[in-house]
Amino acid sequence: MITINREGIILEPTELEFENKGVFNPACIREGQYVHMFYRAWDKHNRSTIGYSKLDGPLKVVRRAEKPILFSEFEYEKCLEDPRIVLLDGTYYLTYVAYDGKNTRLAYATSKDLKNFEKMGPILPDITYDEAEDILRTCPAIKERYFLFESYFKDIVAKDVLLWNKNTFLFPKKINGKFALIHRILPDIQVIYFDDFKDLTPDFWRDYLKILPSFVVLESRYWYEVRNVGGGCPPIETDKGWLLIYHGVDDLNVGRIYRAGVALLDKNDPTKVISHPKEPLFSPETEWEKKGNVNNVVFPSGTVIFGKRLYIYYGAADMRIGVISLDINELLDELTKK
Repeated sequence: MITINREGIILEPTELEFENKGVFNPACIREGQYVHMFYRAWDKHNRSTIGYSKLDGPLKVVRRAEKPILFSEFEYEKCLEDPRIVLLDGTYYLTYVAYDGKNTRLAYATSKDLKNFEKMGPILPDITYDEAEDILRTCPAIKERYFLFESYFKDIVAKDVLLWNKNTFLFPKKINGKFALIHRILPDIQVIYFDDFKDLTPDFWRDYLKILPSFVVLESRYWYEVRNVGGGCPPIETDKGWLLIYHGVDDLNVGRIYRAGVALLDKNDPTKVISHPKEPLFSPETEWEKKGNVNNVVFPSGTVIFGKRLYIYYGAADMRIGVISLDINELLDELTKK
């Protein structure tokens, strides 16, 4: 049995123009006693940028920037959404979704000091769903649900919409000498391996799509994720495997509900799932998780560890940032018990 402490709301919207509609889906990283939080800031004109807050310990906010630290500079990123961050080989990698009003692209920025970030541009080339469908049709083990989502986005966005690829972050350690990047082409969570970011060319991605089922990390299995799953927090390395906190979505008659799930993955091959529980880790329960800009959402996106306690930071109803905590050893024991 896992005991979860609901620590409550840690950040709410302010009257500042860039974050007066919502603050949510934070990237978090610990540096000594401090936690650096980079969050999606949403204004009343539906523009998103990346805000910043500093915590002393896991719960006490001691600083909050009065303007975005990352904002729109290019046509492909009219909105910057859903950051994640890891430290890998001395460099901080902050990944985010770049949205131009029609298409989403995976993008990233790097930093050495968590103060100055250099945007490195999109990771995924401009591949349309039409082209992706043609490639995926060649995969012998591809699920039909991939094509249902292709039809869905072409109907609601545009016929020439680019491949909808989101929920992107790196593993904080190379796997078998390669970068390992989690991403999400609906409805599953996938991983892609590469030696250098410059390798992520259009042809590289096209070859990858030809064997996409081989790189599925997690797929929908249980009632709380019947619509899809998506990456949440960057994986946590433990002695028992990679701990992945993710989100699962169901879309029954009451509407979509986003819940937090947990899985344990093999350390050398994350496509091998050690544990994938039948029940969510936590769900929307409080009024502020059930009511907001998007109702019934808990969206985990950042973690830190203090002692034995794992703190999970999440977007609540696309409006606020909440946090829960639990004993990480208790969680791992539950995931690995026979």
